[in-house]
Amino acid sequence: MSGWLLCGLCGSQKLRLVEGANMKPFDERIWLLFKRHWRQTLTYWSVFFSFGLCIAFLGPTILDLRCQTQSTLEQITWVFFSQQFSLLLGSCIGGLFKKTLLSSLSALFSCTIIISLVFAIIPLCYNVVVLSVVLAIAGIAMGVIDTLANLELVKLYHKDSSIFLQVLHFFIGLGALVSPLVADPFLADENCVLASNRTSNSSSSSDLQHLRNSLAGNGAGLRNISQYALYTEGTVITNVSYAFWIMALINLPVPAAVLALMYHERLLPCTRNTPRLLEGDSLSSTCPDGDTSQGHGSVFSCCNLAKLRDRPATFFIVHALGGAILFITDGIIGSYAGFVYTYAVSPPLLITHKEAGYLDSVFWASITAGRLAFMYLSYRYTAPKLIIFSLVGVTLVQCLLLIFYTSCVFLFIGTCMLGLFISSVFPSLLAFTEDILDYKGCATTVLVASASTGEMILQLLVGMVIHSQGSYAFLLCCTILSLIGFCLFLLLLWVQHIHRKCHSDSSKDMDMKEKPIRGVS
Repeated sequence: MSGWLLCGLCGSQKLRLVEGANMKPFDERIWLLFKRHWRQTLTYWSVFFSFGLCIAFLGPTILDLRCQTQSTLEQITWVFFSQQFSLLLGSCIGGLFKKTLLSSLSALFSCTIIISLVFAIIPLCYNVVVLSVVLAIAGIAMGVIDTLANLELVKLYHKDSSIFLQVLHFFIGLGALVSPLVADPFLADENCVLASNRTSNSSSSSDLQHLRNSLAGNGAGLRNISQYALYTEGTVITNVSYAFWIMALINLPVPAAVLALMYHERLLPCTRNTPRLLEGDSLSSTCPDGDTSQGHGSVFSCCNLAKLRDRPATFFIVHALGGAILFITDGIIGSYAGFVYTYAVSPPLLITHKEAGYLDSVFWASITAGRLAFMYLSYRYTAPKLIIFSLVGVTLVQCLLLIFYTSCVFLFIGTCMLGLFISSVFPSLLAFTEDILDYKGCATTVLVASASTGEMILQLLVGMVIHSQGSYAFLLCCTILSLIGFCLFLLLLWVQHIHRKCHSDSSKDMDMKEKPIRGVS
C-alpha cells in the first residue's frame, strides 16, 4: 500500500526532475512559458472573472427580482434551478467548440457578450418565466466558459498547468466577491412592493436580511416562508436595475479582451490567415506524445465507441474517480454555502441573523484567498501532494466542527479553514487527472460536468436531510462526504499506479514489435 501511494505522490516530481535535467530551472521555465502565452492566459483568466461575476449575483438580488417580477418567493426560487441546470448543460457541450482556435475564441466571445447582455436585460424582465429563460441562457454561457477556459489552459501548459489553473479559479472567487459588493448599495432595505391595502404588517428589514442570507445558496436553505408578508401586488420600489447595468459595464472589457486576442491571432474576417489551434506554435506547448488532437470533446463525443475501443479499463476508472471526487467536493462547497447560515441561526447555536450572514462571505473569501495561496504551493509541490493535504484538511475541519458544534467562535474559524483547504481541490485534481491520461482523454469535460452536477444535486439531497433530521445533519453529511472523497482519491492513486504500469508495458511491447521490422528494412 505504501509503495503505490509513495509512487503516486512522487511520480510527477520525478518526471519533472528527469525532464528538467537538461533544461532551464523550473521557475525560469514557467516564466518563459507564461511570456510565450501571456495574451491567451490573461484572456482566459479574465473570462473566468466574468464567470464568477455571473455566478454570485443571484442570491443577494433575488428578493428585489421577486419584487420586479411581482412573483411569490416559491416562484422566484425556480430561477436558481434554471441557471444551475443550464450551467450543467453548457459545461457538457462546451467541448464541442474546442476543435479550432477560431471556434473556441468565438464561443468565449459570444458567451461573455451574452453575460453582459443578460445583465443589461434583467431589469427589463417583469415576468418570472421570462427571467428564468434569460438566466437559463446565461447559465449555458457560463457552462461553456467553465469547460473551454479549463481546456484551453490545460492545452497550453500541459504538465505545468496546475499553477495557471489555480490562478484561473482565483478569478472566479474575485468575480464572485465583486458582484455582491456592486449589488449591495442598491438592495431594498424594506419590502419593495407596497401593497395598496396597508392593514397587514409588512416584513421588517431584519426579516428581509434573514431571507437574503437563507437564499444565498441557490435557495436551498429556504424553509418556513409563510410567516413573512411579501406582497405580489402593489407599487414596486427597487433600484436594483442600476446594479445590473453597472455589472454589465464591468464585464464589457472581457469580451473586448477576447476580441483583441482574435485580432492578434488573425481570426477576424478582416484578416486572412486562420491558424488552427492545434497547429499554431504560439498557442500550444508540446504534448508528451506529440499528439494534441485526441480527446477533449464534449461529454457526448467522449462516448464515441470507435475512440474508446482499445482503451484499458483503468482509463475509464480514472475518469470516473476524478469525476466522483469533484462531484463530492463541489457538492460540499455548494451545500456549505447554502446551509451554513441556516445551521448557524438554528439551535443549539442560535447566532443572530446579522452575525450569521457573515459566514457565507467568510467562506467565499477564504476560498479566494486559498486559491491565491495555492498559486505558490502548486509551484513548489506536486498536484497529488496538494490534493492529499487539501482533502485531509477538509476532513479534519469537518470532524472538528462536529466536535465543537456548540461553539459559535469555532464555526467562524472552521468556515475559514474549510474554505482555505477545499479551494485548490478542483484545479489540482484537474491537472493531475489530465497528466495521468497524457492529455488524451476527456478528463476536463468530465470533471467540469461532474462538479456542476455535484453542486446542484448534493445541495438538494443535503437540504432534504436537514429538513427531515434537523440542522446537525448538515455537518454530519459534509463530514461523511469529505471522508468518501478522501478514500476515492486514495483509490485514484492506486489506479494511477496500475494505469501507468500498463502504459509502460504496452510501450515496451510496441518497441519489441518494431525491432524486427527495422532489422528487415
